[in-house]
Amino acid sequence: MLDSAHRPESLPTAPGVGYKPQHFTQILQEPGPVAWLEIHAENYMGDGGRPLAQLRALSERFAVSVHGVGLSIGAETPPDADHLARLKRLIAWLKPASFSEHLAWSTHGAEFLNDLLPLPYTNATLTRVADHIDQVQTALGRRMLLENPSSYLAFDDSTWAETEFLAELARRTGCGLLLDVNNVFVSAINMGSSPQAYIDAFALDRVGEIHVGGHDKDADDHGAPLLIDSHSRPVIDPVWDLLDHTLARLGPTPVLVEWDNDVPDWPVLRDQAARVALALDRVAT
Repeated sequence: MLDSAHRPESLPTAPGVGYKPQHFTQILQEPGPVAWLEIHAENYMGDGGRPLAQLRALSERFAVSVHGVGLSIGAETPPDADHLARLKRLIAWLKPASFSEHLAWSTHGAEFLNDLLPLPYTNATLTRVADHIDQVQTALGRRMLLENPSSYLAFDDSTWAETEFLAELARRTGCGLLLDVNNVFVSAINMGSSPQAYIDAFALDRVGEIHVGGHDKDADDHGAPLLIDSHSRPVIDPVWDLLDHTLARLGPTPVLVEWDNDVPDWPVLRDQAARVALALDRVAT
């Protein structure tokens, strides 16, 4: 077990990165501005071995954020009891500074779909998702953050704006929000809306963490721009600009660089974290 006296209990207002095992040694030796790490919960639900040993070593030096990708908060059925029990055991052992999940669904019956799928923003969906958040927070004994999704289509039967839907979920359940700035940009381009207007309408007083990341560019069948939230490239300048806009409204906040596919060497990821540090320095002054 970890010595709880050495576990940071909150995320520092500083750059964080998504942890990848190939970077373990360099993170410890050359962290640069990186002050906290994010892990995906589902990668650490085993009983032991090298992954948990490395996580133990990292958690003695860095704050850790646990990010779930498999709870399927938006599914028709409640969160899977076995999955939630394994998550609870990880959270109890690690005592992370933050836990978050996505506003999405990824299960149908006993089938798990390797994707984060969208929801219609209706009163029925609102009630169902709020119930699931309550179940998760009660089981874990802690507040969770809920992340805004990347959107590629809109539902005709939606009756809530996404920002209002997230704000109402936070109000009903007491959960916090994770504001993914790259997701905002991707959705705005795909849906033909303003990313700055989305940020301005967001419940910023509920935000506990920000994400930035890279995306791929494509086109739909009509030749219109289509962005894919791939987490496989550097953050582009318009997303850095949107981060500046967000921090100017919100103030200094923990910011994570996500890079989950085609993962680069550590110096590349560390340089992305250095750009986050510059953005935080600007808003601090």
